Amino acid sequence: MIRPGRVATGLLLFFGVWLLDSPLRDVGEFGARPALAAALTVLMAFWWISEAIPMYWTACLPLVVVPLSNLHGAAFAPNAKSALLPYLDPYVFLFLGGMGIAAAMQQWNLHRRIALSIMSAVGPSPRRMLLGLLLATGFVSLWISNTATAAMMFPIGLAIIAEFEHQSGRRLAGYGAALMLAIAYAANLGGTGTKIGTVPAAQLSGFLASQGREIAFFDFMLIGVPFAAVFLFVAWAALWRIGRRDAPDAAQGTHALELERERLGKIQRAEWIVLVVFVAAAGVWMSGRPITAALRATGLPATTALVEAGAAVIASASLMLARVDGRAVLEPRSLRTLQWKTLLLIGGGFAMAEAIEGSGLSSWLGTQLVALRSIAPTPQLVLVSLVTVALSAFASNAATVAVLLPILATSVAPGQVEAVLFAATFAASCDFALPAGTPPNAIVFGSGYVTIPVMARNGAVLDVLAALWAALWCGYVVPLVL
Repeated sequence: MIRPGRVATGLLLFFGVWLLDSPLRDVGEFGARPALAAALTVLMAFWWISEAIPMYWTACLPLVVVPLSNLHGAAFAPNAKSALLPYLDPYVFLFLGGMGIAAAMQQWNLHRRIALSIMSAVGPSPRRMLLGLLLATGFVSLWISNTATAAMMFPIGLAIIAEFEHQSGRRLAGYGAALMLAIAYAANLGGTGTKIGTVPAAQLSGFLASQGREIAFFDFMLIGVPFAAVFLFVAWAALWRIGRRDAPDAAQGTHALELERERLGKIQRAEWIVLVVFVAAAGVWMSGRPITAALRATGLPATTALVEAGAAVIASASLMLARVDGRAVLEPRSLRTLQWKTLLLIGGGFAMAEAIEGSGLSSWLGTQLVALRSIAPTPQLVLVSLVTVALSAFASNAATVAVLLPILATSVAPGQVEAVLFAATFAASCDFALPAGTPPNAIVFGSGYVTIPVMARNGAVLDVLAALWAALWCGYVVPLVL
């Protein structure tokens, strides 16, 4: 949807920041280039936050503005190259390959089987089933985008609630709300565990790589998985307070899980193929650093990002070529369900960061925001996390991270950069209070079990706790791992 008034306001902001006399029009050797970079950033941020046009269109603005500018020098070629290459970043292909594997899982319902297996292992009592749904959704979200995970778990949750209500003969408003919110919260949290779990994680990895700091897949998991796992138990405690009022008995839980497993039937050969390919790809991702070192020893210009992206793309291509009874394990119709536009969003964020860096705007921001550097490390992390959570309540987590990463990277002390960027990235995925905060929130809101007062009342407390946890965890663990 296009909103003409908001489009016009964004353009007025763009030309105002670019053309009005300000310190940005005379920044040493960079001249007026920082003013144009700031104008582009303000325009993209405003259009993203206000949803003036589809956010993927906004992500393509650097492809139009940067080649026609002098952001990266006077010549056309450097500007065109700097505009295009971010959309071809290895992390874009890593996310693409991960989406392909996820599509194959969804095509054969392997994701449902994994989720139900985890829920069965945890136990059928109402309290344990709530935990099982949190853990199952969180685990799937490690490997599949948070939006796709929520969309996949949503019918499972509804089917379980329907079975409970059928056996008890009453509507389970409290327990139904708890199960639905568990799907949204776990999908958001699980995505923080790996580079491919959510768009902000890929954005962070790509941004740090552009700054000369590659984060291995396994190192990212060492930081992200425990962060998500601990807070899943916090969410479990909060959600059980909602669900215990009308929770069903354990026998009903056992029956509901058995029905769902019966609908899936026995595991198929295609599922085994997808599982083997997925495990192989995950093995390469977690061994990215030693594989990269071995390739470099042979003289190849390998990077961890290229190794991980190559494994993801090869895995998806293998699934497309594999056949079971004449049918492709990953069919073209399954690829049509992928969020292709998300790749543009990732590339657009990288291109905007490249413009901020190449124009000299990042250097100027670093001198202007020196006050932030003087704040003690822990309060600095807490402030960044709280601000990020607040912003992500009104803008998408991907748009929030795209705007904040290049600004924060130049605004904090060098020794704090990685911890602050991780804290902001995690906090952006931890908006639990509003339906518009993240796509999983919006998905479960449509169930009819979740009301805005219930979501806001419980989510606001979890938002603050998540921001504090992100600040403390990242401040302590990131320096140890990296």
